[in-house]
Amino acid sequence: MFRDRTDAGEKLARLLRDRGVRADLVLAIPRGGLPIGRPVADALDAPLDVAVAKKLGAPGNPELAIGAAASDGSLWLNEDAIDQLGVPDGYVERERRRAAETAREKEDAYREGDPPDVAGRSVVLVDDGVATGATVNACLRMLAERGAEHIVLAVPVGPPNARERLVGDADEVVVLESPPRFRAVGQFYERFDQVSDEEAMSYLDR
Repeated sequence: MFRDRTDAGEKLARLLRDRGVRADLVLAIPRGGLPIGRPVADALDAPLDVAVAKKLGAPGNPELAIGAAASDGSLWLNEDAIDQLGVPDGYVERERRRAAETAREKEDAYREGDPPDVAGRSVVLVDDGVATGATVNACLRMLAERGAEHIVLAVPVGPPNARERLVGDADEVVVLESPPRFRAVGQFYERFDQVSDEEAMSYLDR
Protein backbone atom coordinates (compact mmCIF):
# COMPACT_ATOMS: atom_id res chain seq x y z
CA MET A 1 0.00 0.00 0.00
CA PHE A 2 1.41 3.38 -1.04
CA ARG A 3 0.55 6.51 0.94
CA ASP A 4 0.04 8.54 -2.23
CA ARG A 5 1.51 8.99 -5.70
CA THR A 6 4.57 10.86 -4.43
CA ASP A 7 5.38 8.01 -2.04
CA ALA A 8 4.96 5.52 -4.89
CA GLY A 9 7.18 7.62 -7.15
CA GLU A 10 9.94 7.82 -4.58
CA LYS A 11 9.91 4.04 -4.05
CA LEU A 12 9.88 3.42 -7.79
CA ALA A 13 12.74 5.88 -8.23
CA ARG A 14 14.87 4.04 -5.66
CA LEU A 15 14.26 0.72 -7.43
CA LEU A 16 15.20 2.15 -10.82
CA ARG A 17 18.35 3.72 -9.42
CA ASP A 18 19.32 0.51 -7.63
CA ARG A 19 18.88 -1.39 -10.90
CA GLY A 20 21.18 1.02 -12.68
CA VAL A 21 18.49 2.26 -15.08
CA ARG A 22 19.64 5.29 -17.03
CA ALA A 23 17.50 7.77 -18.91
CA ASP A 24 17.98 10.66 -21.28
CA LEU A 25 14.34 11.56 -20.73
CA VAL A 26 11.47 10.62 -18.40
CA LEU A 27 7.96 10.84 -19.81
CA ALA A 28 4.88 10.70 -17.59
CA ILE A 29 1.30 9.98 -18.66
CA PRO A 30 -0.91 12.80 -17.36
CA ARG A 31 -2.42 13.38 -15.05
CA GLY A 32 -1.70 10.73 -12.45
CA GLY A 33 1.70 9.83 -13.83
CA LEU A 34 3.28 13.22 -13.18
CA PRO A 35 3.53 12.95 -9.37
CA ILE A 36 5.25 9.61 -10.06
CA GLY A 37 7.48 11.05 -12.75
CA ARG A 38 8.89 13.92 -10.72
CA PRO A 39 10.89 11.84 -8.18
CA VAL A 40 11.85 9.37 -10.92
CA ALA A 41 13.24 12.15 -13.13
CA ASP A 42 15.07 13.69 -10.17
CA ALA A 43 16.62 10.34 -9.19
CA LEU A 44 17.74 9.61 -12.76
CA ASP A 45 18.90 13.20 -13.34
CA ALA A 46 16.76 13.48 -16.47
CA PRO A 47 14.27 16.06 -17.75
CA LEU A 48 10.57 15.33 -17.28
CA ASP A 49 7.97 15.69 -20.02
CA VAL A 50 4.66 14.07 -20.98
CA ALA A 51 3.40 11.31 -23.26
CA VAL A 52 -0.33 11.43 -23.93
CA ALA A 53 -2.78 8.85 -25.22
CA LYS A 54 -6.54 8.43 -24.99
CA LYS A 55 -8.66 5.29 -24.97
CA LEU A 56 -10.92 4.17 -27.80
CA GLY A 57 -14.28 3.35 -26.27
CA ALA A 58 -16.39 0.41 -27.42
CA PRO A 59 -19.67 1.09 -29.26
CA GLY A 60 -22.36 1.86 -26.71
CA ASN A 61 -19.88 1.45 -23.85
CA PRO A 62 -17.27 4.23 -23.91
CA GLU A 63 -15.74 3.04 -20.62
CA LEU A 64 -14.69 -0.26 -22.21
CA ALA A 65 -11.36 0.27 -23.97
CA ILE A 66 -10.92 -1.44 -27.33
CA GLY A 67 -7.60 0.33 -27.79
CA ALA A 68 -5.90 3.70 -27.45
CA ALA A 69 -4.34 6.35 -29.68
CA ALA A 70 -1.37 8.55 -28.82
CA SER A 71 -1.09 12.22 -29.67
CA ASP A 72 0.72 11.50 -32.95
CA GLY A 73 -1.93 8.97 -34.01
CA SER A 74 0.06 5.88 -32.98
CA LEU A 75 -2.49 3.16 -32.37
CA TRP A 76 -2.73 0.14 -30.09
CA LEU A 77 -5.78 -2.10 -30.43
CA ASN A 78 -7.23 -4.83 -28.25
CA GLU A 79 -7.87 -7.17 -31.17
CA ASP A 80 -9.59 -9.80 -29.00
CA ALA A 81 -12.15 -7.29 -27.72
CA ILE A 82 -12.72 -5.89 -31.21
CA ASP A 83 -13.33 -9.37 -32.63
CA GLN A 84 -15.62 -10.42 -29.78
CA LEU A 85 -17.71 -7.26 -30.07
CA GLY A 86 -17.69 -7.24 -33.87
CA VAL A 87 -16.53 -3.62 -34.01
CA PRO A 88 -16.48 -2.30 -37.61
CA ASP A 89 -13.24 -0.91 -39.06
CA GLY A 90 -14.92 2.42 -39.77
CA TYR A 91 -15.85 2.83 -36.11
CA VAL A 92 -12.28 2.07 -35.03
CA GLU A 93 -10.87 4.67 -37.43
CA ARG A 94 -13.31 7.35 -36.28
CA GLU A 95 -12.46 6.60 -32.65
CA ARG A 96 -8.75 6.69 -33.47
CA ARG A 97 -9.03 10.16 -34.99
CA ARG A 98 -11.11 11.41 -32.06
CA ALA A 99 -8.75 9.97 -29.44
CA ALA A 100 -5.62 11.25 -31.19
CA GLU A 101 -7.07 14.76 -31.48
CA THR A 102 -8.04 14.76 -27.79
CA ALA A 103 -4.54 13.56 -26.87
CA ARG A 104 -2.94 16.29 -29.01
CA GLU A 105 -5.03 18.96 -27.32
CA LYS A 106 -4.02 17.64 -23.90
CA GLU A 107 -0.36 17.52 -24.91
CA ASP A 108 -0.46 21.09 -26.25
CA ALA A 109 -2.00 22.27 -22.97
CA TYR A 110 0.81 20.69 -20.95
CA ARG A 111 3.80 21.50 -23.11
CA GLU A 112 5.40 24.73 -24.20
CA GLY A 113 6.85 24.18 -27.66
CA ASP A 114 7.53 21.04 -29.66
CA PRO A 115 7.66 17.52 -28.18
CA PRO A 116 11.15 16.32 -27.19
CA ASP A 117 13.07 14.33 -29.77
CA VAL A 118 13.30 10.72 -28.56
CA ALA A 119 15.17 9.28 -31.57
CA GLY A 120 18.28 7.40 -30.45
CA ARG A 121 17.60 8.18 -26.78
CA SER A 122 16.89 6.12 -23.66
CA VAL A 123 13.40 6.91 -22.39
CA VAL A 124 11.63 5.90 -19.17
CA LEU A 125 7.82 6.01 -19.40
CA VAL A 126 5.95 6.20 -16.08
CA ASP A 127 2.36 6.13 -14.88
CA ASP A 128 0.69 5.62 -11.49
CA GLY A 129 -0.17 2.02 -12.38
CA VAL A 130 -1.39 -0.28 -15.11
CA ALA A 131 -4.85 -1.86 -15.39
CA THR A 132 -5.91 -2.55 -18.99
CA GLY A 133 -2.67 -1.11 -20.35
CA ALA A 134 -4.38 0.58 -23.31
CA THR A 135 -2.96 4.09 -22.92
CA VAL A 136 0.44 2.80 -21.81
CA ASN A 137 0.66 0.53 -24.86
CA ALA A 138 -0.25 3.40 -27.20
CA CYS A 139 2.46 5.59 -25.65
CA LEU A 140 5.02 2.78 -25.90
CA ARG A 141 4.13 2.33 -29.57
CA MET A 142 4.55 6.06 -30.17
CA LEU A 143 8.03 6.02 -28.62
CA ALA A 144 9.05 3.00 -30.68
CA GLU A 145 7.78 4.58 -33.89
CA ARG A 146 9.64 7.81 -33.09
CA GLY A 147 12.88 5.87 -32.89
CA ALA A 148 13.64 5.71 -29.17
CA GLU A 149 16.74 3.54 -28.71
CA HIS A 150 15.80 2.02 -25.36
CA ILE A 151 12.37 2.15 -23.70
CA VAL A 152 11.72 1.32 -20.06
CA LEU A 153 8.18 1.25 -18.71
CA ALA A 154 8.13 1.81 -14.95
CA VAL A 155 5.01 1.75 -12.76
CA PRO A 156 4.43 1.27 -9.03
CA VAL A 157 1.69 -1.35 -9.39
CA GLY A 158 0.08 -3.63 -11.96
CA PRO A 159 -1.53 -7.06 -12.32
CA PRO A 160 0.63 -10.20 -12.14
CA ASN A 161 0.68 -10.51 -15.95
CA ALA A 162 1.57 -6.85 -16.53
CA ARG A 163 5.07 -7.59 -17.83
CA GLU A 164 3.79 -10.10 -20.38
CA ARG A 165 0.99 -7.74 -21.42
CA LEU A 166 3.23 -4.71 -21.93
CA VAL A 167 6.60 -5.99 -23.06
CA GLY A 168 5.80 -5.74 -26.80
CA ASP A 169 7.04 -2.19 -27.41
CA ALA A 170 9.17 -1.85 -24.27
CA ASP A 171 12.72 -3.12 -23.87
CA GLU A 172 12.23 -3.42 -20.13
CA VAL A 173 9.19 -3.38 -17.84
CA VAL A 174 9.61 -2.52 -14.15
CA VAL A 175 6.60 -3.09 -11.89
CA LEU A 176 7.28 -2.39 -8.23
CA GLU A 177 4.31 -4.40 -6.91
CA SER A 178 2.23 -7.08 -8.71
CA PRO A 179 -0.45 -8.18 -6.19
CA PRO A 180 -2.21 -11.46 -7.03
CA ARG A 181 -5.65 -9.98 -6.24
CA PHE A 182 -5.48 -6.96 -8.50
CA ARG A 183 -8.73 -5.18 -9.35
CA ALA A 184 -7.83 -1.52 -9.85
CA VAL A 185 -4.80 0.72 -9.44
CA GLY A 186 -6.45 2.90 -6.79
CA GLN A 187 -6.92 0.06 -4.32
CA PHE A 188 -3.17 0.07 -3.59
CA TYR A 189 -3.03 3.75 -2.61
CA GLU A 190 -4.20 5.13 0.74
CA ARG A 191 -4.80 8.43 -1.03
CA PHE A 192 -5.73 8.33 -4.71
CA ASP A 193 -7.39 11.69 -5.32
CA GLN A 194 -7.84 12.85 -8.87
CA VAL A 195 -4.94 15.05 -9.96
CA SER A 196 -5.97 18.39 -11.46
CA ASP A 197 -4.32 19.73 -14.60
CA GLU A 198 -2.86 22.61 -12.59
CA GLU A 199 -1.26 20.27 -10.05
CA ALA A 200 -0.01 17.92 -12.75
CA MET A 201 1.64 20.77 -14.68
CA SER A 202 3.44 21.92 -11.51
CA TYR A 203 5.62 18.80 -11.64
CA LEU A 204 6.95 19.50 -15.14
CA ASP A 205 10.26 21.07 -16.08
CA ARG A 206 9.43 24.48 -17.49
